[in-house]
Amino acid sequence: MRPAKIQSRGEALAYARQVLEQAGIASAEAEARILVAGLLGESPEMFFARFSQPLPEAFASRLRSALQRRARREPMQYILGETEFFGLLLKVRPGVLIPRPETEGLVALARDLLISMGKALNVLDVGTGSGAIALALKTLFPEAAVFASEISTLALDLARENAERLGLSITFIHAPLTAGLKDLDLIVSNPPYLPEKFAESAPPELAFEPAEALFAGRDGLAVARPLARQAVSVLRPGGWLLLELDPSNIGALADDLAALGFDRIRILPDLAGRQRYLLGRRPGSAASEPAGQLELAQP
Repeated sequence: MRPAKIQSRGEALAYARQVLEQAGIASAEAEARILVAGLLGESPEMFFARFSQPLPEAFASRLRSALQRRARREPMQYILGETEFFGLLLKVRPGVLIPRPETEGLVALARDLLISMGKALNVLDVGTGSGAIALALKTLFPEAAVFASEISTLALDLARENAERLGLSITFIHAPLTAGLKDLDLIVSNPPYLPEKFAESAPPELAFEPAEALFAGRDGLAVARPLARQAVSVLRPGGWLLLELDPSNIGALADDLAALGFDRIRILPDLAGRQRYLLGRRPGSAASEPAGQLELAQP
């Protein structure tokens, strides 16, 4: 289907919806609005305020190209080149993991932990990817020393670009796991945590993202386990480890934390009720216990 002209936003929206429906995209109408407005660089409010205005002459060609990519199940975030995370607009690109809404929950829990500590802190985001977690925490706690480790140079370049665009000062380190740092108050990470067998039934969009940022061995803990072993020695007494994991393996890693000597171990659900976040403390008194019941609230 190739219309001769797409002259208005209404025509662009109708065409995009039809193409996406024919491609089997379940949320075709919503995605059509996001795609057309995103390609125009307009907010939803601006898009509908200009609904009757003519489109740039070259827009139809850009729209058709973007729709071809989405019909092949390429993630919308890669097509538009950006995504929103915890109120921040981040650049994204192929080869770097797309930040997920579940990880906003991880940041919300980290925020509550840091508030409970109530002092200048050293925070490490392990496997920073686009920089999402580190940048969100630095925005929330400008006085904190925020570090971010990453083994992918492509991801690290993107994270630095996002930090520069947002005017945030993060110490980025091209190294695995805890990167040789010491005396940390909080280690937070969304490591690769999917068991390899999940690739067989994964949504087609995942094929466009880097497998090394998604899958971690038979049980999904090939990265989280060594991270936990390092964390127990590089955290300050009373420091916290906070991880996002899969419901299928979070219990096993909780057992590992107990064996390593962590205390205050808790498994917390995401907003959909899935067991998603694992929290553990290195014994000691340097960092305080979170006041009250720690629960996930809307970010």
